[in-house]
Amino acid sequence: MAPKAAPSCRLVFCLLISAAVLRQGLGWYTVNSAYGDTIIMPCRVDVPQNLMFGKWKYEKPDGSPVFIAFRSSTKKSVQYDDVPEYKDRLNLSENYTLSISNARISDEKRFVCMLVTEDNVFEAPTVVKVFKQPSKPEIVSKAPFLETDKLKKLGECISKDSYPDGNITWYRNGKVLQPLEGAVVIIFRKQMDQITQLYTMTSSLEYKTTKADIQMPFTCSVTYYGPSGQKTVYSEQAVFDIYYPTEQVTIQVLPSKNAIKEGDNITLKCLGNGNPPPEEFLFYLPGQPEGIRSSNTYTLTDVKRNATGDYKCSLVDKKSMIASAAITVHYLDLSLNPSGEVTKQIGDALPVSCTISASRNATVVWMKDNIKLRSSPSFSSLHYQDAGNYVCETALQEVEGLKKRESLTLIVEGKPQIKMTKKTDPSGLSKTIICHVEGFPKPAIQWTITGSGSVINQTEESPYINGRYYSKIIISPEENVTLTCTAENQLERTVNSLNVSANENKEKVNDQAKLIVGIVVGLLLAALVAGVVYWLYMKKSKTASKHVNKDLGNMEENKKLEENNHKTEA
Repeated sequence: MAPKAAPSCRLVFCLLISAAVLRQGLGWYTVNSAYGDTIIMPCRVDVPQNLMFGKWKYEKPDGSPVFIAFRSSTKKSVQYDDVPEYKDRLNLSENYTLSISNARISDEKRFVCMLVTEDNVFEAPTVVKVFKQPSKPEIVSKAPFLETDKLKKLGECISKDSYPDGNITWYRNGKVLQPLEGAVVIIFRKQMDQITQLYTMTSSLEYKTTKADIQMPFTCSVTYYGPSGQKTVYSEQAVFDIYYPTEQVTIQVLPSKNAIKEGDNITLKCLGNGNPPPEEFLFYLPGQPEGIRSSNTYTLTDVKRNATGDYKCSLVDKKSMIASAAITVHYLDLSLNPSGEVTKQIGDALPVSCTISASRNATVVWMKDNIKLRSSPSFSSLHYQDAGNYVCETALQEVEGLKKRESLTLIVEGKPQIKMTKKTDPSGLSKTIICHVEGFPKPAIQWTITGSGSVINQTEESPYINGRYYSKIIISPEENVTLTCTAENQLERTVNSLNVSANENKEKVNDQAKLIVGIVVGLLLAALVAGVVYWLYMKKSKTASKHVNKDLGNMEENKKLEENNHKTEA
């Protein structure tokens, strides 16, 4: 429904009539706009048919009007008044909607749309509200560290360019911080830029921290009003380094105190649980009442077994705060008797002992020629097979790298011993003579024929194992002979002989050989005769075949002559 018109009057006087008389009694209409956007204000008056023109104005704080735009209904022309703050920012449409670009805080005014006829003036007021979202809050001037049980400025939360001004809130681990005397002090300030009329809000926080605040995040937020209502923006989290005094001292031993052995380097490291940690300590060595001032580490080099004991460290300015650690320097001694290279005679006795001295129970392993023995060696009567390289090895399994070993190289010597044996081949044609020799160093074996002194070189020898080996020969004597086996090493030369009789089955063997040769020759002659007979047979068969073929040819010719005679007669 169109607003009621004012009483009839002439145009010149109507424009001068007080706005209070001409103003239409419409309700307040508010347009909310974001800073920098375009403000759009429709003229909330129905356009009358006899409209002459429309105008827009705004009211100063004292109530005086300032006209800013004019549009004629007949000429369709638009005129904008010379108002500097609205130059090139206004647009009045055909339906008398006024648009103001690039909204500013100064645009917060009461604007009035006026539609004028010959006898009436219709007015519709609009209130413009401009809002500016503040910048994201930021915690600045942050304290490099906080100290427990001390009230100290934590930092400032700042948010800029807001309109209207907002409110800042502090949080600890997501929970709102409320002012608390002697523990939480919050001071809020706001400042407006006289040119932009935008607000900057700052809130400083003084905080009394405890160890419970270690790694706790602090944040702040700004709450403001925008075109669509109240909103809140949060800052990034800030975590502060909390300083607190040392309440306990601990000592560390490197490497692990369970694995220290003679010759190692020991590093003692003293630690305090304060923040920042102490940089200097006093170190107390076993038997030394005065402490050694050092950084948080102290090193002992090439320690010996007498370094075993209690080691301590304390704060320099508070010696009662002390820590200690018991250190055992492990050791391992091995004594092998006898050791090195030992030469003994076969049948001798040899006691062997491997004595161990260690900081704790050690394992002992005996090896012979890299093969583990079930028990420690004991020699009441040495044999050649007892010779070899013996190793006694011991270790502390709990201490890496702590092991010892010593070796014994046992040599068992003996004069050559000879035993001769003979064996006749079942055919009776040959005999095998074996000379078994035992001794160390390895004896050299030589075969000779007694009487002639001839040396037999065609022999076969077995491998030399545990001081024993043999040499054998195979002979077919035609007469009785005596063979001599000589074994010699660095200790002695030993000789032994054996009588060997001639072969008794030699003639019988020769007869058998002649019989075999005769049988073979007879078989060859029989094969030759059979071959000649077969050749004669084949030759006779070929001659008979030729005669048969000739008779068959004559018969064929006679048959053809008879056929020709019959044809002639016809």
